[in-house]
Amino acid sequence: MIVNGKEQTLTESVTVSAFLETAGYNSKRVVVERNRIIIPQSEFESTWLLDSDTLEIVHFVGGG
Repeated sequence: MIVNGKEQTLTESVTVSAFLETAGYNSKRVVVERNRIIIPQSEFESTWLLDSDTLEIVHFVGGG
């Protein structure tokens, strides 16, 4: 699987939600694009990732 341009290997099937948690992302503050399609946050727990997927994860950072 490619995540933000870097290759990663999935050792087991995981949902988007589980992957984000393991990778240290706050799922409420990210946008996930899987194979060029944005996944709604409401589908993070029901969308399973494949080793052939390409993900782009964008997280929001507040500032001022």
